[in-house]
Amino acid sequence: MSHTAHIRSHRKPRRSASTLAMRAGVAGGVLSTLAVAGASGSANAAEPVTQTLELPTLTADLAAQAAQSADATQQAASNYQLQAERDAAAAKAAKQAKADLAEAKQKAAEAKKKAQEAARKDAAARASRSAERTTLSTTASTGTATGSDTTSTSTSTATGSAAAVISFVKAQVGKAYVSGATGPSAYDCSGLVQTAFKQIGISLPRVSQDQSTAGTQVGLSNLQPGDILYWGSAGSAYHVGVYVGDGMFVGAQNPSTGVVERPLSYDPPTGAVRVL
Repeated sequence: MSHTAHIRSHRKPRRSASTLAMRAGVAGGVLSTLAVAGASGSANAAEPVTQTLELPTLTADLAAQAAQSADATQQAASNYQLQAERDAAAAKAAKQAKADLAEAKQKAAEAKKKAQEAARKDAAARASRSAERTTLSTTASTGTATGSDTTSTSTSTATGSAAAVISFVKAQVGKAYVSGATGPSAYDCSGLVQTAFKQIGISLPRVSQDQSTAGTQVGLSNLQPGDILYWGSAGSAYHVGVYVGDGMFVGAQNPSTGVVERPLSYDPPTGAVRVL
């Protein structure tokens, strides 16, 4: 027996394998618990940071969407208002166009009616002048052929002022026609008439338009020597002459013929005025 066998060893007694396994399991469990708790703590500690970062971003997105929605609503309202204004303007324009069309139709109808009335009056006036000319031509031809005591005899019986006028214009036959001339070597139509009546102290207007309204209007079937004949409308005549009896007149016709004596049938006048 060893001399040390009875001495207690200073080393710690060896632990059994089961004891060691149990302790390792407990330690592992504790460590796992600590690890889970640490992870949970870390997660809980990080969560406020996540919330702090995400909430402002979400709020900004909502604000942007709300602003976009407001802009879209405002734009839609503007478009509706513009369309309403356009529709109102179009309706107003259509109404005005309809009124203008109705007015134009009415004016056209009135103008047509006036034109028809003027044409009717003109046709009646033409027919009347044609009848007067026919009567005058017949009277002139009869007087010249038979020497009957009608209008054609007035020349031989004309006295006083009428005779003086007739004598003067007949004395100018053969002289030249010059526009604006009043004698003594040349005349235009109204210049001859004005100068002829000036010989007996009667002052006439210078132009044919005014001379055609200077006296009393007489019918072509009731002419007397010394009456002023005119061609065209009274007040707008373009030619004048002097009736000398026997269905004849004297006038400064044109530059080609000068002052001539012609039958009324040569160029039938439109009307006549009497100043004597």
